[in-house]
Amino acid sequence: MDIGEVAKKSGLSASALRYYEEKGLIASVGRVGLRRTFAPVVMHQLSLIALGQAAGFSLDEVAGMFSADGRATIDRKALQGKADEIDATIARLQALSNGLRHAAVCPATNHSECPTFQRLLRAAGAGKLKPPLKKAPVARKTGGKPAGKGAR
Repeated sequence: MDIGEVAKKSGLSASALRYYEEKGLIASVGRVGLRRTFAPVVMHQLSLIALGQAAGFSLDEVAGMFSADGRATIDRKALQGKADEIDATIARLQALSNGLRHAAVCPATNHSECPTFQRLLRAAGAGKLKPPLKKAPVARKTGGKPAGKGAR
């Protein structure tokens, strides 16, 4: 498949595909004129990349999930660790949601008198409600290189 066909089928821009190739995540198998061509297995590789990014893995971490021949070699402990991180994020967000819902209907005269709202304020002040930082940019689906490329 040429790069245009891969871009159309995957929903990724050609520049994102070139970036993935530059990072060693995928490999073209040749060219037809100036256009890169890819083996059909690239669609599976792009799906693994998308899943890894959705789970919060950096592109460098995702690159480590491929052997030299492009086959998936996924570390099960890394998957378990990422699942644990996601579970912790879900628990943190659920607690935040519950606190906000309580504060919205709290019978206290004002929020300064609501113990639940005060606990939320203390947690926020201690930095316990901040989302985890992203490790690497995610490729955009509409043109351009991934956000943050070259910003070091």
